[in-house]
Amino acid sequence: MKKRNDLAGGIVLIGLGLLFLVGRLVNLDNWALLFLPALGAVFMIWGILAREGGLMIPGGIISGIGWGSYFIAGSTLDTNLDDGGLFMVIFGLGFMSITLFSLIFAHETHWWALIPGGIISGIGAAIMFGGVFLQALEVLGTYWPVILILVGIYVIFQASRGKIIGKE
Repeated sequence: MKKRNDLAGGIVLIGLGLLFLVGRLVNLDNWALLFLPALGAVFMIWGILAREGGLMIPGGIISGIGWGSYFIAGSTLDTNLDDGGLFMVIFGLGFMSITLFSLIFAHETHWWALIPGGIISGIGAAIMFGGVFLQALEVLGTYWPVILILVGIYVIFQASRGKIIGKE
């Protein structure tokens, strides 16, 4: 285990060194905006090498924030999409990458990351495309407590039948 951690640590140092060296030697516009995606990649690679899903959590979150920032501030791509919505979609994809990478490379799978990732990306997509999507988001924002009420009724119904959720 120590050998694997030493290998991961060495790769992290090499990756950071290469990033900073390229930044010093090559005149790239907005290269500093690549720091967060690179840091996220470091955590992902470290998590893959160590087969630890916990390291993929900061990797996915930092990568999502970093790539979202890059695409709205540093990219030369000319999209006619709302910047805030685009950022949120990419940030949500960063969360979802936690599940994907932990499923493939780690001993445990972090399924929970699909929930915030899906919510963030869904809200971002609604903002980007507007219209009926934004109206649906408004309705959902107003009436989401109804979901809690329905789940509560279901729990009470199951309890009255003698079934406790998760212990049947």
